[in-house]
Amino acid sequence: MKLPALPYLPWRPPRLECGPIRLDARRLYILPTRAGLVFALLLLGLLIGAINYGLSLAYLFTFWFAGLGVTGMLRTQRNLSGLVIRAQASAPVFAGENARLLLEAENPSALKRYRVGLAHPAGESEEYDAPAGGKAELALILSQPERGWQPLGRFAIYSRYPLGLFRCWTVLELSGADSASHGVLVYPAPARDNLPLPASDGAGKHSEVSLAEGDDFTGLRAYQAGDPPRRIAWKTAARSQSLLTKQFSGQRGARLRLDWSRTPEKDTEARLSRLTRWALDAHAAGQPFELSLPGRSIVMGSGETHLRHCLEALARYGQTNGQA
Repeated sequence: MKLPALPYLPWRPPRLECGPIRLDARRLYILPTRAGLVFALLLLGLLIGAINYGLSLAYLFTFWFAGLGVTGMLRTQRNLSGLVIRAQASAPVFAGENARLLLEAENPSALKRYRVGLAHPAGESEEYDAPAGGKAELALILSQPERGWQPLGRFAIYSRYPLGLFRCWTVLELSGADSASHGVLVYPAPARDNLPLPASDGAGKHSEVSLAEGDDFTGLRAYQAGDPPRRIAWKTAARSQSLLTKQFSGQRGARLRLDWSRTPEKDTEARLSRLTRWALDAHAAGQPFELSLPGRSIVMGSGETHLRHCLEALARYGQTNGQA
């Protein structure tokens, strides 16, 4: 369900806060929903009819339904009052994928809380139940966010339980340490085409030794300037009309460097996408690599941690805010 940003009172805008945030009655706003306004008009018509015709049964139903509405209003506010809101770490995604921003709603009371939702102008929210003495995870879906650090910013916690006649909400905005941990990191989208990895530094120097030691042939890649002639697949090149270079495992001393200046693209985002694709391909092949960006370099390494550091550097490239 697509939800707009909920309103807040202009004379009391939300203040920046560090979590956890406890919701009390002083910071909760409540107004009738569209259904609540229709309900009030029906009660008014019922009351006018009871006065005009002097029907005792009409009076009974009017005040009974009015009492039901007041009770529903109190229950709607109590459904949020006392909840404790905390930020949660969100898993990084690639640009173009849907991101999940997470909050935790802790319910310290003995009353179960129903249909608690999270609203944001750029995302979608479902409504969740918080068990008595337990916790509920509130997830906000951001559709195809852009590369970089995406903080949650200003958001609203709301509820329309139990009757849907009233909407109770509060508007929050996290800052400080919670702001640094609450948000989602969006990696650059990997380039779609499978351009071969750049030539490893030192490959030509050690190719003679590697081939002499009987390294295994692993495949072909496009020829790049500096490749030794003896590694060119001449027979394959004669059939395909393009130069291809043989690759062998165990090339000691070869260093795979993913360099900004080696990408064929010129646009910044396209270069980041290319480097992301190369980093993923090198990781999948189990090949150690280093990353070189303007103003920053990540030393040679391998494994999940090294890949995550490289992807974070690519995601935050060019950001000048506090999250960069």
